[in-house]
Amino acid sequence: MHTSLADVFGQLAKQYSLNQTVEEADWICGAGLLAPGINGVGLRSLKAPGTAYDDRILGRDPQPAHMDAYVRTHRDQGGIHINSGIPNRAFYLVAERLGGKAWEGAGRIWWEALTGDGLREGLLFADWARLTATAARTRHGTDSVEYRAVLDAWNRVGVPVVE
Repeated sequence: MHTSLADVFGQLAKQYSLNQTVEEADWICGAGLLAPGINGVGLRSLKAPGTAYDDRILGRDPQPAHMDAYVRTHRDQGGIHINSGIPNRAFYLVAERLGGKAWEGAGRIWWEALTGDGLREGLLFADWARLTATAARTRHGTDSVEYRAVLDAWNRVGVPVVE
C-alpha cells in the first residue's frame, strides 16, 4: 500500500501546485522522466494503470487496474510497485466522480484514512478499502456521494468493501 499512497499524495501535491482540477490533471507518476525515444508518458498512470509505457526496450507497463489481474510474484517485494495500480485506480475513480480539486475531495478522504485509527503494517488492499470507506462515511454520511463513490470505486477494481 505504501507505493500507492506515495503515488496518490504525490499526484495531489503536483495537482495542488499546478492548481489543476481532476479533469485537467494528467494522473501520471514520473511524467517526463523517460529517456528520449522511449514510447511512454511516465512510470505509472493512476487513471489507466498498465498504459504508462509500451516500448521495445522497457516492455509494456505491467500494472493491473483490477484484482482479476493481480500479479503474484516474489520480485518487486511481492509486487508492491506493479500492483499499486489497483488502489491507484480506485483513488482516481473516486476523484473523477467527485470532480473539482482532488485534494479537497478524494484526497481529504484518503488523508483521513491515513491519519485515523486502523493503519498498521502489512495493510492489505481490502483493509485500505475499508479504512477509506469508513473515513468517507464518518465525514460525509452513508447517503453521501462521497461514501458511494468510495464503495463504487473499490468494487470497480475488484476489492469489495466490508465494513
